[in-house]
Amino acid sequence: MTRAARLVIFDVDGTLVDSQADILAAMSMAFASVDVPVPDKGTVLGIVGLSLNVAIPRLAPDLPEAAHDQMVKAYKEAYMTLRSETGAAQSSPLYPGAMDTLRRLQATPGVILGIATGKSRRGLDKLIEGHDLNGFFATQQVADFHPSKPHPSMILEAMAETAVEPTDTVMIGDTSFDMEMARAAGVRAVGVSWGYHRVDQLADAHKVVGSYDDLEAALADLWSVSA
Repeated sequence: MTRAARLVIFDVDGTLVDSQADILAAMSMAFASVDVPVPDKGTVLGIVGLSLNVAIPRLAPDLPEAAHDQMVKAYKEAYMTLRSETGAAQSSPLYPGAMDTLRRLQATPGVILGIATGKSRRGLDKLIEGHDLNGFFATQQVADFHPSKPHPSMILEAMAETAVEPTDTVMIGDTSFDMEMARAAGVRAVGVSWGYHRVDQLADAHKVVGSYDDLEAALADLWSVSA
């Protein structure tokens, strides 16, 4: 009997790449554009994963909608400028072991790789190009076309595009938003400890791993339960 395809969906910022330097710098510029002090590092990183139109109002709830719109625009412009100055590979380096793990998973029969990210289409394209990741991800869900995480829309669309069932789908991410999104979509979730949310915030994860060396074993454990 042919084994059903399995879908492994990755978050990007804080999971595949460490983009915090550019995120913090761009957010500082966004707040400067409205002459408001930027929140501390922990607060800013705490909203990574949300779409900008949701994240910025959370960081600056007392500002009017027009200011939020201005900040979103300023953030996007600053982020792209910062990335163009150094290139994606330097500004958002892959975490140790990420590329080797992606290659092994891609070479595994029946495994399909995907992305679900709060990034824009333009931002993800630049990142994929910068890290030579073209061809790795059969489905790529971005903030332009979905409600913000933790709404399950990204995962539901990824499963529809790849014709993979929820029981054969796993979401991998570093934030509570990723874990909540997975639960809402009815799929399993693997949290990673090296990202932007504390491990105790990943309570909705079915498993939490401490490095890419542990990821494939965690996936095998989850899949053995549904086999």
